[in-house]
Amino acid sequence: MNLKLFGEFFVTLLVIVDPPGMVPVFLALTGTLPAKARNKAGTHAVLLALGVIIGFAVAGQTLLDYLHVQLPALQAAGGLLLVLVALQLLTGKTDEPEEQGGTSNVALVPLGTPLLAGPGAIVATMLFVRRAQSLDEYLILAAAILAVMLTVWLVLRFSGLIVRLLRPAGIEVLTRIAGLLLAAIAVQLIADAIFAFVELYRPRF
Repeated sequence: MNLKLFGEFFVTLLVIVDPPGMVPVFLALTGTLPAKARNKAGTHAVLLALGVIIGFAVAGQTLLDYLHVQLPALQAAGGLLLVLVALQLLTGKTDEPEEQGGTSNVALVPLGTPLLAGPGAIVATMLFVRRAQSLDEYLILAAAILAVMLTVWLVLRFSGLIVRLLRPAGIEVLTRIAGLLLAAIAVQLIADAIFAFVELYRPRF
């Protein structure tokens, strides 16, 4: 098993999804629900996010080919997008969704998408799928997606305990660290895209 590929994708996707940062939003949307309904909403949100990410992992390459979009362009766009997400995490200026009635509505929107399966997670998944060269590597990426979604489900499942242990200040610190790591990943994506464009369009003599 390619542990390096698994680790890179797992950490990248986990930082983008940002489970600690999801806890306050999740509790704000489901805090008035009974424990059983809150757990059900978390499960539905994770399952929806898993389906969306896998769908883009499978069909994303076909979509890129159809639109004639090259990997460097996708890398640059993904890097810029992740910079915006990182800035939101670092500054704490995120758009908090309005409370909606019903467990299913909350689980689907905004928890499942766009908070969990957002543009950042989709772009990162498509980029790593483009890097995969064999069936084993595709299976490794699938395992990483499942591991991330399982981690998110566990965090949401025990979110009440996590809040009591970390306190709001602890969650805020973890969110800022996640933003810093995500900013570094975004800069690396943009740098790779620049080098790839230079190599792609460099005159051949």
